[in-house]
Amino acid sequence: MEFETIIKRKDDHGKENHLPHMEIDKGHKSGRDIIRVVVGHGKPHPNTVEHHIVWIELYGIKKDGQVIHLGRAMCAPVFSNPNVRFQVNHIEDFEVFHSVSYCNMHGLWASSLER
Repeated sequence: MEFETIIKRKDDHGKENHLPHMEIDKGHKSGRDIIRVVVGHGKPHPNTVEHHIVWIELYGIKKDGQVIHLGRAMCAPVFSNPNVRFQVNHIEDFEVFHSVSYCNMHGLWASSLER
């Protein structure tokens, strides 16, 4: 089995909202570029010990094709929500952002955002 076959996308969407939703924004105080990633945008994902989002990662693809791992945020069940912000320096150097989230029951989910 190839790795890409275990990553679920929009078409695999089920009862829960697992897809990472991304938005580009400016930091309120810093004015710096922020990528906000939310799992459960519009329809909250369960957040129990038995069923929760474990982590969210963000990758950027630069205009020259280089892949940059921009960060990972860990989520604690019950006590934190899968709603994270990544400050991205030199955001203008990137063409595409990819986010991957991991649900402890339903595996890996991914989405992309083109600039």
